[in-house]
Amino acid sequence: MAASKIRVLIVDDSAIVRRALSEIVSSHPDLEVCGTASDPFIARDKILALHPHVLTLDIEMPRMDGLTFLKKLMRFHPLPVIVISSLGLASSRAAIEALQSGAVEVVAKPGGPYSVTELRAELAEKIRAAAHARLKREIRAESPRPPAPRLNPSAPSIIAIGASTGGVEALRAVLVELPAEMPPIVIVQHIPAVFSAEFARRLDSICRLRVKEASDGDPLAPGSALIAPGNFHLRVRGSPGNYRAAVSDGEKVQFQRPSVDVLFESVARHAGSSAAGVILTGMGADGARGMLAMKQAGACNIAQNEASCVVFGMPAEAIRAGAVDQVLSLDQVAPALVRLSVK
Repeated sequence: MAASKIRVLIVDDSAIVRRALSEIVSSHPDLEVCGTASDPFIARDKILALHPHVLTLDIEMPRMDGLTFLKKLMRFHPLPVIVISSLGLASSRAAIEALQSGAVEVVAKPGGPYSVTELRAELAEKIRAAAHARLKREIRAESPRPPAPRLNPSAPSIIAIGASTGGVEALRAVLVELPAEMPPIVIVQHIPAVFSAEFARRLDSICRLRVKEASDGDPLAPGSALIAPGNFHLRVRGSPGNYRAAVSDGEKVQFQRPSVDVLFESVARHAGSSAAGVILTGMGADGARGMLAMKQAGACNIAQNEASCVVFGMPAEAIRAGAVDQVLSLDQVAPALVRLSVK
């Protein structure tokens, strides 16, 4: 892959969007558009003929919607897929379902508040991440631990989790196994604005924890998980037993907003040795510096292992920095957090 360009097939029923995405992809020397398709049936034929490394996929298309096509693709001919979605509520719901059905990334379709210029760097990075994605991962089945009756007195006062590429499904896999009797959880998932609210709603509907998109000033209560809103940083303020969420815009950190480093560094500052950190699948190095700050403050930190990651980037950087206490497969993360937290 490193010696050749990443070949991208663009699937969208809009000729204008296909042209805009083609121009974005072609503007990067390590990427090339190997073809375009206006619907899934044409895409199917071009996949077999052109052998793309990465697919960009619209959700709303004629003849067959993108979500149905994605599910068929993941079953019969798995490929790294980036969903290009509009920002409506229905589209957001479909985009989150697509991520849970095998897509590795989602980006907002150009237009409205999202210009082609703003999308140029973001889409290129996501294509590069998708090209390195591990679609068939080693995820061992494990019987879920039953809910625990109460918090352990020595439990962490807060658990901070960071994720990027592949993180939507990884977070679901972790959170759905946690009992309601858990310390407050704060989460940064690299995800576009608008989609984060639907992601939080989806998790809240399937988890025993109360899950919501964070708002500035929200209290961090046991049994709850707050997710950083897309395009905003999330920090923790206060002291154990009296934490609150601080949501702000600010500059991007590690090219990200929200940034895992920003969250982890605030947890190191305000929770110190009473915190636990988790870094899951993702491209890049966001979170390594912040997790090291947590480690130096005395926190207990976990990284997802390579075999179960979609992209072993962020966990690898945290491990390399000496910030991690345990390296676990995805199915082992929830049980480890339960052991830390409950009797």
